[in-house]
Amino acid sequence: MAKKENKVAKNVPGAYYVDSECIACGMCHEVAPDYFKLDDEGSSAYVTKQPDTEDGKTACAEAMKSCPVEAIGDDGE
Repeated sequence: MAKKENKVAKNVPGAYYVDSECIACGMCHEVAPDYFKLDDEGSSAYVTKQPDTEDGKTACAEAMKSCPVEAIGDDGE
């Protein structure tokens, strides 16, 4: 389970975030490319945009479910 105190620094503020447990598998970016991106070093993913539509929220929720190490949370600020 993702922990907001371990959020990756590049996350934009908001409910969804990626924490330091990320293994940069790219699954979140495949599922929700409008909201997740891999950093340039390829060491972690991060949230680039918070969802503002129901479709966006659904995509982010699917990305969270697809994360193999549970590094995506939806309780951020």
